[in-house]
Amino acid sequence: MAPAAETVLDEVDGEEGAGGAPAGPGSPGRVLRSPAVAGPLAAALLTGVLLCLATRFSRSYPFGPVTRNIVDLGQQYLPFHAYWRSFLLGETHGDAFLNWNSGFGSPFLGDIGTYLSSPFDLLVVLFPADRIELALYVVTAVKITAAGAAAALLLLRLRPGPWPVAAVLGTAYALSGWTFNVGAPVPMWLDGLVAFPLLCLVGEWARAGRRPVLGPLVVALAWTANFYTAYMATVGAAVVLVVRLLTAEETTGARRRLAGALRAARSVLIGIGLAAPLVVVVFLATRAADPTPVTTFAPAAWTDVLARFLPATASLASPALFIGTPALALALTLPFNRAVALRVRAGWSAAIVLVTLSLQWEPTHLLWHAGASPNGIPYRQTFVLCGLSIVGAWFSAARGVPRPAALLAGGALLGTLAWTAGSSADIDSWTYPAFGVAAVLALAAVLLALLGDRGSPPDERAGTASDASADRVHARSATRELPTGAPPAARAWPTAIRPVARVLPVLAVVLLVAAQAGEAVVTGKRIEEQQRAEVAWSPRIGPWHEAVAEETARADSWPRYRTDPGEVPGGNDALLVGGQSPEYYSSLTAEVTSRTLDGLGFGHYAKGRHPVTLDNPVTDALFSIGTRIRSHPTGPVRQDALPRATVSVTTTPVPPLVTVRPPNRPATHPGDSAFARQERLLGAEVYELPAASRAGRTLVARCPAGSQVWFWAPEYRGGATLAGERTVDFEGKPPAVRAPLRALGTVPGSGEVRIELSPEGRTRLPRQPLGCLVRDRLDSAVRQLTATGATEVRATGHTVTAVLPPGSTGTAVLAVPRVSGWRCAAGDAELRPARAHQGLVAVPLDGRANTVTCSFRPPGLKLGGAVGLAALLALIATAAFRGRRQEFTRSARADRSPGKVEG
Repeated sequence: MAPAAETVLDEVDGEEGAGGAPAGPGSPGRVLRSPAVAGPLAAALLTGVLLCLATRFSRSYPFGPVTRNIVDLGQQYLPFHAYWRSFLLGETHGDAFLNWNSGFGSPFLGDIGTYLSSPFDLLVVLFPADRIELALYVVTAVKITAAGAAAALLLLRLRPGPWPVAAVLGTAYALSGWTFNVGAPVPMWLDGLVAFPLLCLVGEWARAGRRPVLGPLVVALAWTANFYTAYMATVGAAVVLVVRLLTAEETTGARRRLAGALRAARSVLIGIGLAAPLVVVVFLATRAADPTPVTTFAPAAWTDVLARFLPATASLASPALFIGTPALALALTLPFNRAVALRVRAGWSAAIVLVTLSLQWEPTHLLWHAGASPNGIPYRQTFVLCGLSIVGAWFSAARGVPRPAALLAGGALLGTLAWTAGSSADIDSWTYPAFGVAAVLALAAVLLALLGDRGSPPDERAGTASDASADRVHARSATRELPTGAPPAARAWPTAIRPVARVLPVLAVVLLVAAQAGEAVVTGKRIEEQQRAEVAWSPRIGPWHEAVAEETARADSWPRYRTDPGEVPGGNDALLVGGQSPEYYSSLTAEVTSRTLDGLGFGHYAKGRHPVTLDNPVTDALFSIGTRIRSHPTGPVRQDALPRATVSVTTTPVPPLVTVRPPNRPATHPGDSAFARQERLLGAEVYELPAASRAGRTLVARCPAGSQVWFWAPEYRGGATLAGERTVDFEGKPPAVRAPLRALGTVPGSGEVRIELSPEGRTRLPRQPLGCLVRDRLDSAVRQLTATGATEVRATGHTVTAVLPPGSTGTAVLAVPRVSGWRCAAGDAELRPARAHQGLVAVPLDGRANTVTCSFRPPGLKLGGAVGLAALLALIATAAFRGRRQEFTRSARADRSPGKVEG
């Protein structure tokens, strides 16, 4: 590299110029031409274009009419980002501590740290409310392009080389199979994709003793954005650092290696400490979350693992290892590329092989996932292996096209891999055609590059015939770009046609880009299409959601009573359309919330972490749901059309949000059925619970004429039909899905209840499946709770204050699940941890206080704040020590200056 370009690279990378003085600023043109800028910019541009093309060819939104909202993308991330936009713009009732819209009042800081704390998520405020799907796509695309840029920057930092190749490999990392198959549908994990190359850069700074302040800040940003994948990225970056300490010639001697490792550990510990105020809250919220069933890890078949290196393969049961045939071929040449030092080849090859094996062994699988085998996708850490493979490809290609022997050996490995994977069920009809075309284009690019090198003058060819000479050249300048490293040709082309030969490397890069780009687009297209065909999906946001949102906003009367928006396509309804609902889907759904609602007859999905609404007048009274919105779709919900529905609004009298239960608990039905639990919480007997007899698929019982028949069978899947009424469907599928309590119809004048069941599979009913609601009894209970309940309720972000009738005794009950973090007091007393009444927040009353105050503080906030403060002090001390050391160094240099006059 020319001296001017060297100076620009120093400026971009933060190096100091000769003699320790800061390098000159340089012109904008010189900065843009420097590899450290051109490579990342090209990678970002290429990544963004290819991602959009893959979306366009799959006909997905925003470049087509088909929904992208598969599984959690539609049920979690889209609703959370819609709420995040409203929150940032001050349009929500809650604050950073509490979300009043979901789960009848749910902790929110943990959800921020899990789903929304990435800096990229702030982009949602730039979009109108009716373009939240576009906002989420842009957030996803920006994260992926940033990952490509960061990877290209890392490669150029690890070893100088041609920036176009670094850009292509950065794009290969950003558009890996993991990104399409796992990261894009779960956007929060994409922060780990960005974090891995950045944390590797932190390791490089620590190894060189540079940037002791910026390093911890990068770690803190990564762990704040998404600590789950940041943990995996940190483990992967540690692997990279170990290999670099053992193989890089700049790091020799045990003392220097130990010092580099200690500096890296300091950066990581301070960085995690800075993120602790959020990380500790998320950690404790995870421990309090509804537990998912224990999962035993089962490794994928090796044929499936090998198949996932190929394009257009999709599966959640095997690691998504596709990085593109050209990139994979380069990585496979590394063990045989003698232009690379033996220890470098051995170190990186061993790291890639060992990490690959670690995906398949349960102890290391648990290590990658912080000790707990996850439900769902078992290979979430695969992006780290994709990154290591890209690094291996770069070390093999940075000095130029590998020698023919290395190319043949790598090609043989690639062919063997493709042939062995042929029996895998993950192979798609597009896999081998895309692989073949990419391989041919990559081979043509290699031939053109070799021909171009043959036409270069001798002084432009590489002189890296041996491992030792290559290392000595690299050690002399860690920032100097080396010439192409192909073997010297016996005879250069004639001078007259050398200008033509110099075009050949450019054509080689074009073919390399075409090969990599074509496979990435095909892979992205096919994965999106396969996912839509095989997994659950939600339609795009459309007129249905807009109609419900308008009616909800018009009816909203919080905190006087709740407005339940009912069910809209996608779930997490209140986050999308407003209101206050039990609907809530989060990895942090508290076990208290889930169990309390389950016991009262609510249903759930996702093994308990997705409670759903219950259209039942008793629970409406219990949770002060005064307005209920009901939707009736006007047609089938489709992937390629906006959903539409007619919307109706019903308002009924309900008790206030804070009610009072008398000291002596009234007698209600015993047992653990949903009906008995509702009555105990209500404090009144409102159901008739008949003894049902069963004859085959028929249930027979007797109830008061005119009462409403409710059927409770949380594990039942099939239909239930009350004589003379329509069939009502139940979708129980334990443990994932719990069917909610549902009304079957009205008891006829004869009082006979006859229910025909049409189960799908085995029929399993609880001991008390039937309850007949007598509406007069419920109306009387509602009037009593209203008369003795709060006369005024005020709610701020995370605090509720209620004024009670004078002399109230017994227990004040706030209609919110009693999750950890609630503190309450009667009158002017000090706030203390709240008590529970049938799972809800409760405060004892002695007749002397006429006010009740309850406030929520996320568990772990104080501990995390203390750790964060200590880390901040450590960072300040590090900066101060660094400043004093630099001042001492400048003084020492001034003392040694020849122009200094003694005396």
